[in-house]
Amino acid sequence: MKIKVACPLFLLLIVYGCTPVVIKPGPDVGHGYLTEHAFVTEDGVKLALRSWQANDIEAVLIALHGFNDYRNFFDKPGDYFARRNITSYAYDQRGFGESPKRGYWSGIETYCEDLATFVNLIKARHPDTPVYLLGESMGGAVIINTMTRSIKPRVNGIILAAPAVWGRKTMPWYQTALLWSLSHSLPWLTLTGEDLEITPSDNIEMLKALGQDPLVIKKTRVDAIYGLTNLMDQALDNAELLNVDTLILYGEKDEIIPRQPTYLFLRNLLSADPSDKTIAFYQDGYHMLLRDLQAPVLWRDIAAWIESSTIPLPSGADKRAQQMLNINTLSLSSN
Repeated sequence: MKIKVACPLFLLLIVYGCTPVVIKPGPDVGHGYLTEHAFVTEDGVKLALRSWQANDIEAVLIALHGFNDYRNFFDKPGDYFARRNITSYAYDQRGFGESPKRGYWSGIETYCEDLATFVNLIKARHPDTPVYLLGESMGGAVIINTMTRSIKPRVNGIILAAPAVWGRKTMPWYQTALLWSLSHSLPWLTLTGEDLEITPSDNIEMLKALGQDPLVIKKTRVDAIYGLTNLMDQALDNAELLNVDTLILYGEKDEIIPRQPTYLFLRNLLSADPSDKTIAFYQDGYHMLLRDLQAPVLWRDIAAWIESSTIPLPSGADKRAQQMLNINTLSLSSN
């Protein structure tokens, strides 16, 4: 009888005795600072940094990578923008690339604080130059949450490429239940996603290179996925609070961030103030828009928008978005 009672109690201790691991920042050791190849945070963490310098700087772009990626995601875009007189910077966010505690989640507040610190350092380096933020997927969600805080960095505009806004309210219940159970019982469990049969991009050579890149995380801790979901929850909820000049890029073939949460995010975003928002839909675009085969089309659109956010995009993707959003008005209002 004692054994029968003890077994379920033991299982309950396993389930409720574990919590998702979050690597929080340590105490401040000074002001953050930049070196040629590193962003050193206020608590002394060294994050690898890369830049693409323009000869005649007209604007600065701070680029944030997506989940499991790192600073090199901006390699080719950075080269392109440098030729267009736009200097770019990209750093490895905590837990990714060459940063310490690789594979572990650091919490929404930490990622936002790091970005705010980095913006201030870049603005100090380029005091008279317009500064823009660009985030891909998770990077976009970090930017949304940073720019909707009560105290936020001052920038001239933000660019969200396939922003990670797949909040729990748009997920099936069994998916959220399984994620909670695994993250609170087996937080160290790693998943690869190899069996999901999704296509993140049509640039196959690029995907093969990522598969061979040791700095791209291939096996993901389930508690990191839990942390990412919390980030997406908050980004989706904060859509109405985003009151900065914004360019949103979305690929109609995106199999990572579904259309429903993206449309819900856009509906909430536009319900506040649509006047400073530009939305672009790319009919042949996948999730990794900045590295798809048609990526140069997006680079040109971004450069044109930075030059003037009030004129139509060269590709016409903004007109495409208007058509698609009009077509899907009913589905937007019903979700």
